[in-house]
Amino acid sequence: MSNVLVTGGAGFIGSNLTEALLKQGHRVRVLDNFLTGKKENLRFDHNYSSLEIVEGDIRDLAVCQKSMKGVEYVFHQAALPSVQRSVEDPLTSNSINVVGTLNILLAARDAGVKRLIYASSSSVYGDTPTLPKREEMPPNPLSPYALQKYVGEQYCKLFFRLYGLETISLRYFNIFGPRQDPKSIYSAVIPRFIDALLEGRSPVIFGDGEQSRDFTYIENVVQANLLAMSANHLNGEAINIACGRRTSLNQLLEILKGITGSRVSATHQEPRKGDVRHSLADIEKGKQVLHYEPRVGIEAGLEKTVEYFKRSWRK
Repeated sequence: MSNVLVTGGAGFIGSNLTEALLKQGHRVRVLDNFLTGKKENLRFDHNYSSLEIVEGDIRDLAVCQKSMKGVEYVFHQAALPSVQRSVEDPLTSNSINVVGTLNILLAARDAGVKRLIYASSSSVYGDTPTLPKREEMPPNPLSPYALQKYVGEQYCKLFFRLYGLETISLRYFNIFGPRQDPKSIYSAVIPRFIDALLEGRSPVIFGDGEQSRDFTYIENVVQANLLAMSANHLNGEAINIACGRRTSLNQLLEILKGITGSRVSATHQEPRKGDVRHSLADIEKGKQVLHYEPRVGIEAGLEKTVEYFKRSWRK
């Protein structure tokens, strides 16, 4: 088993990945400043002695270097993950998403890490009308967050070319599932919808609701990361991680109303700056390079997520 660092390991995606790595028997160190991550996300049903938690900020190079000691694999999940927040405060998001990523790469290079798996985003494609989105398409970022994620990808590729650090960028498409926070004003659409429906409130849709996304359940993302850990000959390339199917927000709401039994209608507000209209992934490259195959479809994933939120309410 390996020594692994998960940056942002107390966040939604990071904590699910951390738990999966621990279940496989790896020794996992989590680096998180708990700005958006939560300590309770790391309180798993099983008490893992192989879990180490370091409270620190990736914007501090010394913290990154200290956290990298003895590490073989890095899963770089830490980010300020909101298009809207990056539009409102591009300086802070840049310092975390670009400067922090460069610090992690430098520390990984100097520590002799075997491989770094970087959490990128489908937002790098922007609003180009061509569907599905293929990795060879030119990027067209519409927000500081999207641009920052693309810069991170380019740094990963450059560190492979210059220093031989094996890297791969996984472009996530609209991830959802347990431990996603519904209460923040920057929360993703699915936890906000579920929270509203369970409370009997009217969910808010920005725009007409016909915008579509390739919603991807968290188990699929965790699977992709684990596959990237053991895949051969990774050289800084970017790979879509999604389901290869798009669902409009109006369709999403109807599915969730069926699962929850709610009859409330949505409230529509003005579209938000930086949001793309449609998103759909071509996942053939992931199948070829990683042998990735999404295991959980949107309906099954939504049922699992609603059940998680119901259990959280009962606690």
